Amino acid sequence: MGPSPTFDQLGTSPTPDRGGKRSNPDFRLHITPLHFFFPLRFPIQRKLKLAQVHKQRKAKRKKLFISRVLAMATNTQDQQSQAGRHQEVGHKSLLQSDALYQYILETSVYPREPEPMKELRELTAKHPWNLMTTSADEGQFLNMLLKLINAKNTMEIGVYTGYSLLATALAIPDDGKILAMDVNRENYELGLPVIQKAGVAHKIDFKEGPALPVLDQLVEDEKNHGSFDFIFVDADKDNYINYHKRLIELVKVGGLIGYDNTLWNGSVVAPPDAPLRKYVRYYRDFVMELNKALAVDSRIEICMLPVGDGITLCRRLK
Repeated sequence: MGPSPTFDQLGTSPTPDRGGKRSNPDFRLHITPLHFFFPLRFPIQRKLKLAQVHKQRKAKRKKLFISRVLAMATNTQDQQSQAGRHQEVGHKSLLQSDALYQYILETSVYPREPEPMKELRELTAKHPWNLMTTSADEGQFLNMLLKLINAKNTMEIGVYTGYSLLATALAIPDDGKILAMDVNRENYELGLPVIQKAGVAHKIDFKEGPALPVLDQLVEDEKNHGSFDFIFVDADKDNYINYHKRLIELVKVGGLIGYDNTLWNGSVVAPPDAPLRKYVRYYRDFVMELNKALAVDSRIEICMLPVGDGITLCRRLK
């Protein structure tokens, strides 16, 4: 392009100064060429674009943050709901559907649950170790099983607050007996008032301490051999094999031994590198060892049931 036009060439006089006088007539104010402004357009557009991108990214981060907060809130609500459900309906179920387990409890278990068992279940649900309790459906199962075999002289290793113990006491006749053993009397005494109110405390002989020394004493006296109709074990899993070696001598031919937690939260089929809680992983090997031993023990016939956390019934044959 040629030189920029002047005011004179445009037919325009120079602008007066502040005093109202004209400026020097030799002064020529050049108009800035239009092409000078065009290069500035691109930095401005770039700044606008960057601002727009920044705004979009900020909105995206805000949206992501909100979604994470909502997800955390939902997860917390689910955990609280799950915890509440465990307190209400029991936590030990291998069913894949919580709704189906709830249906079983509300249709079959709760309507027929004896009032003392309901009271003790609700009391135990408030205890910090409530995961140790027998589930309501398993309590119902044990109660009916004991009636079916007409059990009278029984044993229970692992009592906790006594939910399964109460199920047994309510099932056996008034002159029936239960030898109950647990290392913690305090937990047992938590449920004892309910057991007493139910009028069955006289059937229970509670012994505090490890069960193995007591079993050894019983085995030493031959009159105890084959004297128990039913034995229920829900205690330290690392001693299940040791218990079985002794209990097989004490249960009568045709009598039953019930080992609880033999499916151990389903961990018995979990791969070796599966993420498991420490206590689940620790006891899993002992539970699997027991299951293998029971499967080849020719002195018994067995039935493993997916009730509660898994219960294996062993009927002595010889």
